[in-house]
Amino acid sequence: MAENEQLQAVFERDEPAFIPYLAAGDPNYEASKEYVEALARGGADVIELGLPFSEPIAEGPTIQNAIVRALESGMTPDRFFEFVEDLDVGVPLVCMTYYNLIYQYGSEEGPRPFVEKAAEVGLTGFVVPDLPAEESGPLRAACDEFGLDLVFIVAPTTRGDRLERMQEQVSGYVYVQARLGTTGARDDVSDQTDESLARIDDWDVPKAVGFGIKEGDHAARIVRAGADGIIVGSALVDIVAEGTANDEPVADVADRLEAKARELKDGALRGASEPAEADGA
Repeated sequence: MAENEQLQAVFERDEPAFIPYLAAGDPNYEASKEYVEALARGGADVIELGLPFSEPIAEGPTIQNAIVRALESGMTPDRFFEFVEDLDVGVPLVCMTYYNLIYQYGSEEGPRPFVEKAAEVGLTGFVVPDLPAEESGPLRAACDEFGLDLVFIVAPTTRGDRLERMQEQVSGYVYVQARLGTTGARDDVSDQTDESLARIDDWDVPKAVGFGIKEGDHAARIVRAGADGIIVGSALVDIVAEGTANDEPVADVADRLEAKARELKDGALRGASEPAEADGA
């Protein structure tokens, strides 16, 4: 399988990766652009950009509301590609979206036109929550053709043939779901993380853990458990939502996002330098 060199280089560094998520276009094009760039300034190593879809089944209320705001502001696949080209960030960008948008894009059915356009604008890979590994062959082939990665989400309940199929198809990194349920920031970190990481310990691909991380201490705990990176979405989307609801100046919201990103990245780095006994193990 082809792998994107930019994404591969991130995980070859001797430090855990910080991968934040925001919905592109939330609450509008220009503000969203400033918010994504703030995450890069705050220490993001990879940024997951959500391409809004009307039925985001894997998302909790926080990200669902962000997707609604982005759709209402006029975000579409073509506008999304423009958004990616307009960004001034020096880190790899991964598109997180649903397969219907990928499959229906362009003049022919199938994922190839979307993947070709994604490569053209500089995206490095995809996370597609509703695409079963068993049905991912066409997208995997298109990613191989254009040098993009295909990231799969491994849930605490993912086992057996499905887990083996994911192992065969995944590239870039694997998104390890820290708990059951939908996305959302939590006040604690699930003990299921350790078990999920142990199940895929022999996979020759970096492991990044998401779902529920909102503080630097959470990030440190996840990295001490053996993660190669952390994925954070809802805790950042909450900042955008609060700023939007309170008519806060875009620059102030961007500053808060940058500070939160720095806290999370610093927590991950701290986790890499502290022994596992720091969690009382």
